[in-house]
Amino acid sequence: MKKLLIHGGRRLSGEVTIGGAKNSTVALIPASILADTAVKFDSVPGILDVQNLQLILQSMNVSSEFKGGELTIDPTQIIEAELPSTAIKSLRASYYFMGSLLGRFGRATVTFPGGDNIGPRPIDQHIKGFEALGAQVHEENDTIFIDAPDGLKGARIFLDMVSVGATMNIILAAVKATGTTILENAAKEPEIIDLATFLNNMGAQVRGAGTDVIRITGVERLEAHNTHTIIPDRIEAGTYLAMAAAQGEGVLVKNIIPEHMEAFTAKLIEAGVALDVREDSIYVPKTDVLKPISIKTAPFPGFATDLQQPITPLLAKANGASKIFETIYPARTRHIPELNKLGMNIQVISEGTIEINPTIEHHGDTVKAAEIRAGAALVIAGLMADGVTVIEDAEHILRGYDRLIHKLTFLNGDIQIIDSED
Repeated sequence: MKKLLIHGGRRLSGEVTIGGAKNSTVALIPASILADTAVKFDSVPGILDVQNLQLILQSMNVSSEFKGGELTIDPTQIIEAELPSTAIKSLRASYYFMGSLLGRFGRATVTFPGGDNIGPRPIDQHIKGFEALGAQVHEENDTIFIDAPDGLKGARIFLDMVSVGATMNIILAAVKATGTTILENAAKEPEIIDLATFLNNMGAQVRGAGTDVIRITGVERLEAHNTHTIIPDRIEAGTYLAMAAAQGEGVLVKNIIPEHMEAFTAKLIEAGVALDVREDSIYVPKTDVLKPISIKTAPFPGFATDLQQPITPLLAKANGASKIFETIYPARTRHIPELNKLGMNIQVISEGTIEINPTIEHHGDTVKAAEIRAGAALVIAGLMADGVTVIEDAEHILRGYDRLIHKLTFLNGDIQIIDSED
């Protein structure tokens, strides 16, 4: 197990370039096995999730090479094989292999996915979609067996709740199905548009991505002719914007699509951060005075649940109490007792309702990252705190943040990664 060691109190300055979107990457890599040619991605983030997905590909005789932000995948010699349960359990997004294997072979056997513990995240809407397309699904011994003996056929599917994962998985399963699938109440996230763009550039017919109705007309072949550039990671961008507002002397955050960030940047501006929003970057000036705000998480284009934790340490600097209403995952509060160890005063006043009271003095301590975004909140708090902060279970953070140590060091942060035995 790895730890992060942070000497806090240093002011951050300079530039940081945002990597490709984790939440796109973890769907695009499984999507690659639908191709009948090799595929190539660039702007791929250097995160542990990519390594684990490569291990899963390897188990199916799919070769991949990742170097300098470029990832090449060749699925032309793919075989059906048992997927490595350790890699599957390490990240929740491994469930995208359900849709892509079903689309490729008409069947899939996948161990229940793992990933962050942020409360219940059922996959019933994924299964509903697969069954509507003609698949039979059953569960046994922590494994999901999916089979479409008569092939997949287009259908009209209405999601009972907006789900990014189910929307992407149904697209993956339907893209080679016979006929047309109409997916209603679909999620609208930019990462879904990114997936559809990749598939369409290979000859797929996915229309309406980014709206709540998506039409997928099945095709027989998918052939990649160009490199697909992954969109910038709006969650990584928001994390650095919050960090810069909390501890910066002037930080330029580059490689941003501002339209993807509007719900988040609007709240920073409301809190008193004088953001300079440019075409593909945002400058965060030194911010001395912050006002308390109220935030309610919601599906895109609302305030992202993944940015709820990274903004929390910043709000501890406001001159009054702020509140966050977590409507997506009400149990996503495991960062709060850890932040309080660092001198903050944050309380869960009811399920999904968090109150952040102002505090002036923050001090280092040993804390534990329960999941990716909770860990990001601890990194920001550790940079704000006086003294040394040790963050245990740092693998969670490294799963989701591209070259974190390099980027923070370049911004004048004092952070290093150590093995537990060290």
